[in-house]
Amino acid sequence: MSTSPTRRATSVVVLTIATVFAGMLGPLQSLVNGHLGTELGDGHAAALVSFGTGLVLMLVIVLARARTRAAFFRLPGQLVRGEIPRWNFFAGLCGAVIVLSEGVTVGFLGVAIFQTSLISGMVISGVVCDRLGIGVPFKQAMSAPRIAGSILAICATVLVVSPNWSAPHMIALAIMPFVGGLLAGWQPAGNSEIGLLSGSMFISITWNFLIGFVALGLVYVVRMAASGAHFALPGTWWMYFGGRSACCRSR
Repeated sequence: MSTSPTRRATSVVVLTIATVFAGMLGPLQSLVNGHLGTELGDGHAAALVSFGTGLVLMLVIVLARARTRAAFFRLPGQLVRGEIPRWNFFAGLCGAVIVLSEGVTVGFLGVAIFQTSLISGMVISGVVCDRLGIGVPFKQAMSAPRIAGSILAICATVLVVSPNWSAPHMIALAIMPFVGGLLAGWQPAGNSEIGLLSGSMFISITWNFLIGFVALGLVYVVRMAASGAHFALPGTWWMYFGGRSACCRSR
């Protein structure tokens, strides 16, 4: 029992380092997906490619083992039965919004503006989720340091975007990742609940990609029917790695 606090502290350090590493992949993912959107001329198609590659990778991992395969195929029935709040099953929609905004806006905004806008939304959303007890075992008050941190995040976004005040379309584009960040606050909570239900975060990540891919695909089909949009794959090999970076961030 005496080693329990030490083990807990070690776990916190390791998980913190892993989180920082995953965060470092964020700009790389944004850069890849932004270039992908520019090459395809369609940010929506870029999001489909990103989610599709991530989904394929995770399906290979999950379906290769009997235990994880069985747990993955149980999820639809658990959704129907409402074994956990149903909104947890649709956390992948938040990721879809973020990846879509990468493909649409990074080519115009640049990685710095995109990431600053996204993170400020995530900080605000995280504080609110903690206050409401979403995804955490207990509620955390909106303390002065937390509120100050949220305000500083907003100030950072305004500072980075300020050189573009004369271009209203740039400001409008910067709002998209900010909204994605606001939605992303409950995505980790949803993924965590699915991970606990299924017994594996790999299953949770795979489900996350599946929901996001299906949502993006359905909307794209509507676009194809309404406006004649056509889907194409990129010819550059490294542009398929945006989804793989997202796998690491989702964990």
